[in-house]
Amino acid sequence: MLPFPNKLMAWHIAILWLCVVACRGEGGTLSPVDRVSAPPVGTMVPPGSSLAAAIAAAAPGATLVLAAGDYEGPVVIDKPITLWGPPEAMLHARAGSTVRVRTNGARLAGFTIVGSGQRFDLMDGGVHLQGDDLVMEGVTVRNALFGILVEKCKRAIVRGNTVVGTGLPAMGLRGDGIRLWETNDSEVSDNTIVDARDVVVWYSSRNQLRRNTVERCRYGTHFMYSHDNVVADNRYVANEVGVFVMYSRDIRIERNLLAKSEGSAGIGIGLKEAGNLTIADNWLLANTTGLYVDSSPLDPAHHNRYLRNVVRFAESAVSLHSTVQRSEFSDNAFSDNGVVVKVGGQGDALACAFTSNYYDSYQGYDFDGDGRGDVPFEFRRLSTQLEGRYPELALLHGAPAMGLVDVVGEVMPLFAPRRLVHDAAPRMAPLAMAWSPEAQHAR
Repeated sequence: MLPFPNKLMAWHIAILWLCVVACRGEGGTLSPVDRVSAPPVGTMVPPGSSLAAAIAAAAPGATLVLAAGDYEGPVVIDKPITLWGPPEAMLHARAGSTVRVRTNGARLAGFTIVGSGQRFDLMDGGVHLQGDDLVMEGVTVRNALFGILVEKCKRAIVRGNTVVGTGLPAMGLRGDGIRLWETNDSEVSDNTIVDARDVVVWYSSRNQLRRNTVERCRYGTHFMYSHDNVVADNRYVANEVGVFVMYSRDIRIERNLLAKSEGSAGIGIGLKEAGNLTIADNWLLANTTGLYVDSSPLDPAHHNRYLRNVVRFAESAVSLHSTVQRSEFSDNAFSDNGVVVKVGGQGDALACAFTSNYYDSYQGYDFDGDGRGDVPFEFRRLSTQLEGRYPELALLHGAPAMGLVDVVGEVMPLFAPRRLVHDAAPRMAPLAMAWSPEAQHAR
């Protein structure tokens, strides 16, 4: 627990409640998936009958309509048909992937999938999509090993679905909630994923991830070797990591809520060897580390920009694995954090451009009334400097002994800590944010 004054702890509690309310429906339960309208025409498939036989008999372009009741899987869809059912239509399987789509132009909508096989090597899951121009919307997947796998697809739409994972205590024994693999030009929007492992985007480019809720997972979204993607208006709460970008470029992360990524590995947004990223207008609340940066950008031609983000109640607002260059931090608000910047090794953040940010620990003045401090903000703290050089000292983080270390650094010039951050004209008050989690929830 961070040593905040009592009034700040009250703000802490209020904002955490906001995070929970913003990420759940009214009454503290998951928001229901919007029902997908029934098709005007279609072939009825009665409960208990062979769904596999009905699919085999359907002509391309046909619509199969499920009724409330139970159906046995697994099934394979190998022609462009529509499979629709109400949420009370439940498709069960204990082996393999419950629904496997191997065609172009098929659509799944509305029904519920319960269970799947349990083999990680075969990627058993609720739905496995392979093909172009596929649509999956309003489907609920429960207790499947993997939730939704989208593999080697183009222009797929995965919208308004709910994935409830196994919730096993060991995160590694869960399957991914949604997994994009070699999938391009696709949309993943308005989905809810809880108690799964990760939402994965690997070797996949030009995809849109919008308005999703990911809760109690390991990685809210994990990118690897994926370029030109957009992550916007999502809610990530109580995951181990909100969004992590590795070996990827040209990604926009905008207007997301990333909250309560706690524990020693808790990170709101993390980067490793990732470049040309724009991280803007996000709210990062009560994460152990707000922004974690490791060798990013790596390419000398790349730059990263962190604009108008709110970072509050973190042990470290910004944690740099080592000295970072070609990075701009502008118009961000850093409040109620243990430290503004922590740098591993013996590095610093002076090669980054910190401009016009708000720091609640700034003690300067504004005689000309332009809203900017007349003296620079500089962050120096001996305990933070020592923790960066000797990581094992993190065990003493928050202990009285480390507080005494900071006192020594303040009063004894011999032990004066070096400068880690320099902002020439910090803001005297936070920038009025154009987006906030409560405003999005109200809409």
